[in-house]
Amino acid sequence: MNKTLLLILCDFLLLNLLALTRWEKAEPARAKQPPVPELAANAATKDQDLVEAMKLSLADERATREQLMQKLTSTESTLAQRDQNLTQLQADRAKLAASLSATQQTAAELGQQVTAATQDATMTKEQLARIQRMLDDKRTEAERQAQALAALTQQQADARQKIEGLTVAVKVAEQEKQLLRETADSLKTQVEAERQDRLKVQETTTQLAQGVGQLAEKSGELTKEIRDNRPINANVLFNDFLANRVTATFTAVRPGFLSPATTVKTADTVLVTDGDKIYALLHIDDTPFTLGENPYDWDKVGVTFSRGTARPTPAGAIQFLSIDPRVVAIPVDAAQAAALGVKVYPTALEPFKFPDAVLVNGGGKGYGEVGFKLDASQPGYVQVDNRLFKRLFGVFAPSRGDLVLSKTGELLGIMVNSDYCAVVNNFLPNKTIRTGDNVTAQHTADLLNALTARKMALPLKLQ
Repeated sequence: MNKTLLLILCDFLLLNLLALTRWEKAEPARAKQPPVPELAANAATKDQDLVEAMKLSLADERATREQLMQKLTSTESTLAQRDQNLTQLQADRAKLAASLSATQQTAAELGQQVTAATQDATMTKEQLARIQRMLDDKRTEAERQAQALAALTQQQADARQKIEGLTVAVKVAEQEKQLLRETADSLKTQVEAERQDRLKVQETTTQLAQGVGQLAEKSGELTKEIRDNRPINANVLFNDFLANRVTATFTAVRPGFLSPATTVKTADTVLVTDGDKIYALLHIDDTPFTLGENPYDWDKVGVTFSRGTARPTPAGAIQFLSIDPRVVAIPVDAAQAAALGVKVYPTALEPFKFPDAVLVNGGGKGYGEVGFKLDASQPGYVQVDNRLFKRLFGVFAPSRGDLVLSKTGELLGIMVNSDYCAVVNNFLPNKTIRTGDNVTAQHTADLLNALTARKMALPLKLQ
């Protein structure tokens, strides 16, 4: 048989086989590889707190780790897809090789058939020409399929290379992941150490603040103690008394022989407080009332306070204290004290801290330093040494109604006679007269008789 005809038949069968194969299914889909984000490994802040920077670094590394995990998952998926495509390509190649072998066998059989046909009969020129054209077409198709097979082989090689590159990228990602894990552990250790250091610093700061507070408190207590234990000069005390004294004006009306009799008395004094209420302190001799025989029933009684150009303010009651019937306290409310604009003297918490006191006579006519001593038989009184004055300013002798100030500037008491001072440590009233235009119903004569009886019940030295 003619060799040329045999080759033509073989090419025809090969081209026919290649034409019937769908090579587009064998080409693997190219997976898009996501870009690998760059790691900001050396990012650092300058002005932020170290702990906040570490927290931000941990957050960035956590985000980077998540991105690497996503990249690793995508890469593993791509590798699996490429392995599947490579397996499919190998299967298609094996099928193509088998088909080629079958085609060659078929061509051989056709060649034998052609040889046999040539020997048995002659073919027409038209049939040969048609076969020749078919063989040319099949040859062209076979060349195209051969090129496709070569391209497929090249794609397979590229896929292997990409798989190898992805394998390397996965290993690098694993190493980076391990490095990030170690870095994160190290940063956690550093953050914990910094937190412990900060706690220690805070504890130290708290202890220092407490120490400073205690020192300031002790310093304040020491300053107060020094101030309380430092006697004030008598000149300062007297000048303070003159600047803060107020004038109490008493007006009392009683029935007379032909017309009502009116008695008016004025006295200078200071305002005193027990920490709760405010009072003006006076001796009963500074008022229209007397403790003796035949006291009066007063019809009208009024009291007003004045100071300088300030408008006089009235008082609502006159109280005779329990500590001594001769000590008179007139309640003053806070608004009245503020209107008068004077200092309110506190009562002495430690009246016997100093052995001397400052005695102010006649509402400010004179003053002097005088010693006093306690009387065990009369605990509510102190005895004033009126024979020897350490200093004497003004011509006067201690007498009832003089105010006695402690060397710390507090009110110690009031002289009830020329020898004894009643220590004022409370303002508990024994009797009270309400001021007003109609006090007849209060029977002031009986009230004063009761006070006289209390005075007469005192020891002779106190009367």
